[in-house]
Amino acid sequence: MSVSGKSNNREEIVDAIKQRANRLEQPADLQHLANAAGGSKFVLLGEASHGTSEFYTNRTALSQMLIEQHQFSFIAVEGDWPSCYEVNKYVKHHPEAKGSVDEVLQAFDRWPSWMWANRETVELITWLREYNRELPEQYRIGFYGLDVYSLWESMDEIIKHLKKTNSPELAAALNAFSCFEPHSRDGQNYGMSAAFFSELCQDEVLQLLRELEAKRNRAAGTHEALLNDEINALVAVNAERYYQAMVKGGPDSWNIRDRHMVEALNRVMQFYGPSAKAIVWEHNTHIGDARATDMEADHMVNVGQLLREQSEEIEVYAIGFGTFSGTVIAADAWESPAEVLRVPEARRGSWEELMHEAGPYDQWLIFRGTDTEVFHHTYGHRAIGVVYHPHYERGNYVPSVMAERYDAFVYIDRSNALQPLVPATV
Repeated sequence: MSVSGKSNNREEIVDAIKQRANRLEQPADLQHLANAAGGSKFVLLGEASHGTSEFYTNRTALSQMLIEQHQFSFIAVEGDWPSCYEVNKYVKHHPEAKGSVDEVLQAFDRWPSWMWANRETVELITWLREYNRELPEQYRIGFYGLDVYSLWESMDEIIKHLKKTNSPELAAALNAFSCFEPHSRDGQNYGMSAAFFSELCQDEVLQLLRELEAKRNRAAGTHEALLNDEINALVAVNAERYYQAMVKGGPDSWNIRDRHMVEALNRVMQFYGPSAKAIVWEHNTHIGDARATDMEADHMVNVGQLLREQSEEIEVYAIGFGTFSGTVIAADAWESPAEVLRVPEARRGSWEELMHEAGPYDQWLIFRGTDTEVFHHTYGHRAIGVVYHPHYERGNYVPSVMAERYDAFVYIDRSNALQPLVPATV
């Protein structure tokens, strides 16, 4: 495919970027952007890869400003709920929290562990814990995972807590777990059995979710341990659907996953109350409105689209991230070791290459409120996954109407690989 969906006047778009972009030389330079986003209910912070240091450090800077100055309640990320809940307990000084940040991040043991078990995340978590230190318990900032992959881990956590508290819902949990048990804790095995042999566990996990949801409602939503059980049950319900859809192919598995992330986010928002405000860290492909890309033609939705559809326009503020060139942590195949890979210079005519042409330095710009026509044209916009092949980049460019996909954009001219706790292969 072409990196640009239509023939655009190169000089015009480069000039428009020059006029609206702001230099990014230090974290304080993001202050005006944080202020622009701070009045929203949901601020969505993207990334063009899961392995770029500057995406994490700049999202941390923005998150600190949003929490300190604009009263945001929690950070929700593209990560597993059980692992992220260990972080949540640690940053909130919970009596059952792990003893150190490195010990906490060992909970991220599912590939690709480098997404959260990295030095950049250590800095964020350390700051959150210190910020929460003097706050009353009900005002402490939370940290949660929104993803759908942790079916067995979530079931383990539910059973452990229900046993500890001698809860009557334990019978429903054990019944659901026994249904999944023959599949050797392998989602694909379960998906094959469910999709082609009708060996379903759907009724069991739905019953468990109903019981745990009712339990939290009876408690008036005040106990976070009950929220933990409820979201873990929600993961089991939607993971069951996800793994069925995954083996069948098509857009359904993607849509189930993103709808789950929004449902989990909404339940956390409900727990925090009517004045809650959320910061969401996810890949650009999740937080940038799918309707402004070719995802719509493939009948795919995402978190950014769904949140905009359920909310007033001013309640959602999406900030995309991208880079012209540098290095990244990724792998050459699924579940292969992490490597430091080269990110080649962006293809000519792509959004990243045009920003580089406008100024070969870090910068950011706001789209919201602009009527600049060229920002509403289609450009190729690079997306790097956890599996990445720098020599075959043509398919990594998503046709995007930038001013409709995002409200703002942060551009890193030459970026560097993330720093995993377990060093990657160079």
